[in-house]
Amino acid sequence: MTHLWWARRDLRLDDNPALLSAQEGSPAAAVFAWTPALHFWSGRRRAHLARVLWSLREDTGGALAVRRGEAADAVLAAARQADATAVWASQEYTPSGVREQKHVAAALEADGRELRMIGSPYAVAPGRVTKGDGTPYRVFTPYRGAWREHGWRSPAAPADADAFVRLPRDSADADLDQIAAHADAEDPLERTEEFRERRVREDLEAFVDDRVEHYGDERDRPDLDSTSRLSSALAFGLVHPRTVLALTGAVDHPAARTFESEIAWREFHADTLWHEPQARRESLSTVVLEDDWATGAEADAAFVAWRDGRTGFPLVDAGMRQLASTGWMHNRVRMVVASFLVKDLHLPWQRGADYFRRALVDYDHAQNQLNWQWVAGTGRDASPYFRVFNPETQAGKFDPHRRYVERWVPELDTPAYPAPMVDHKVERERALELNRRAKARVQR
Repeated sequence: MTHLWWARRDLRLDDNPALLSAQEGSPAAAVFAWTPALHFWSGRRRAHLARVLWSLREDTGGALAVRRGEAADAVLAAARQADATAVWASQEYTPSGVREQKHVAAALEADGRELRMIGSPYAVAPGRVTKGDGTPYRVFTPYRGAWREHGWRSPAAPADADAFVRLPRDSADADLDQIAAHADAEDPLERTEEFRERRVREDLEAFVDDRVEHYGDERDRPDLDSTSRLSSALAFGLVHPRTVLALTGAVDHPAARTFESEIAWREFHADTLWHEPQARRESLSTVVLEDDWATGAEADAAFVAWRDGRTGFPLVDAGMRQLASTGWMHNRVRMVVASFLVKDLHLPWQRGADYFRRALVDYDHAQNQLNWQWVAGTGRDASPYFRVFNPETQAGKFDPHRRYVERWVPELDTPAYPAPMVDHKVERERALELNRRAKARVQR
């Protein structure tokens, strides 16, 4: 009996319980649904996904079918072609992922087939870590402690790259080369993110062997190559966090624990979105009254200056230009540019989150929305609203030799570079006053 693996956000052969389950006892067929929703993605993300799928199809000996259509239709059609009564998939926890798997399960059940879910994109799935009374954690530090205490399984064995059944060609098959070429032309990048599973694993091992011990001291320095650059691989499922934690867990150094805390933050945000699905668009707490956010033509012009890296604040501009050019931005700089948008320009965090969704190759829904809420002071265990990042102080502390800003803002110190668009001290006081007004209204 043939099983079908429905590939989702687990586009790899290594440490993949859903794929292993599909291969148990016999070769498996494999399908990825290229759904209409993907056409709302930016060109850069579509191009990267096409390359990831191309590489995975190569690793499976050409067996991975990529089919256009709604997931329920594509998976059901593939199950019929493979004569598979069981379809195995990794469970999703985002609102859209949950809806999708419900539709697929219903379509399969109506046809006498079954969707079997095993595994997730997380070391500890959302909802597993709770307080003693069964309620979710709202503060990160105790969550992290409970997360560590809960623990996670060892990485699963690699799947058999030769144990696949190739599905017959179909009119719904997607042309990955064409998709990537069109998306590149629509949304060109300075360079592409790594899309091969084996190279991601090599880069991960090199980071753990050579750089993780410096992570605690250097992770906030955008001028240094001291981060793992795993965000895209985690977002697309080229590596599982269990695999990462197994390698870092063997390193007896405080910096490795610091790095693991970043994995815990990723899972805390996913857990928050699982329990609070409205957090994808709604603030979880009020820091500024809705009518006090900047609107109108002047606000739109300020947003464009921020988006284009023309604010007159070098670290902000460098970050936004790096993002536009590469689809990636250093995490410290992400916090600075987000704080500037919300607390210097007084624009709602949703506008920034929407732009990041379009611009980031490593976009992860829970991470993006909840990190923006963290900076805005609206999320769970968020940075206090009164913590307003000073772009100039941040630049002096974390880019002391100006290598980062000079890389991305070559006209710095020339007449071509604009003067600061706002007075940071004035806007900081304005932000705090708006916050005081909101608190007073809420307390009435």
